[in-house]
Amino acid sequence: MANVLVCDDAAFMRMTLIKILKEAGHVTVGEAANGIEAFEKYKEFKPDIVLMDITMPDRDGLEATHDITTYDPNATVIMVSAMGQQEKVFAAIANGAKDFIVKPFDPDKIVQCIAKYI
Repeated sequence: MANVLVCDDAAFMRMTLIKILKEAGHVTVGEAANGIEAFEKYKEFKPDIVLMDITMPDRDGLEATHDITTYDPNATVIMVSAMGQQEKVFAAIANGAKDFIVKPFDPDKIVQCIAKYI
């Protein structure tokens, strides 16, 4: 079981991910709709895993990932985004992300990816 922070500007996507996590026995410790919230919630909840969208208002997921991994170099951030272009994957990894899942995704892919890091 992992404690997971779900970060996505789309409420529907957050709800979808939370449902997948719950069914897999994981706990959602918090939600964030933008990069600023993501960093604040990370500091507050210290989750095992962060599921992070790239395109969000205020600070995007790449900036939030950088903030989180600078604050905690051991943080496990998994990008979950529709932006599957190679440059975004490289940018996510450069900013400290451990993995990248492209939307639309199979729920099993989320579960398998989390299992690699817990």
